[in-house]
Amino acid sequence: MSKIIDKISKENEKKEKISSVTIGDTVKVHTKIREGDKDRVQIFAGTVIAKKGRGSAKTFTVRRVSYGVGMERVFPLHSPQIVRVDIEKSARVRRAKLYFLRELTGKKARLTRRIRAN
Repeated sequence: MSKIIDKISKENEKKEKISSVTIGDTVKVHTKIREGDKDRVQIFAGTVIAKKGRGSAKTFTVRRVSYGVGMERVFPLHSPQIVRVDIEKSARVRRAKLYFLRELTGKKARLTRRIRAN
């Protein structure tokens, strides 16, 4: 049974390297939005605070503060609605989940910059 699930999961995964997104990255996620009979691309920019799951069920959580209100969205990594993910900058973090950023405001909510080696 597990082999069948693994095979279906492998078929649904994207071929591109979106999985290079790591915790602490500041990203722009381009998603397809359907309005009536038209498609448009909407950008959600923020910091990656968590990654969960495995295989085609892998997700990542992006957090941003807009007009003083914290917003979080969970994106499936292999969703066909995600057009692309742009990594703007990376930060050095020592945690797997950055949930502590929810309570921090202002300069305390910043992460230290890391130079990314590709």
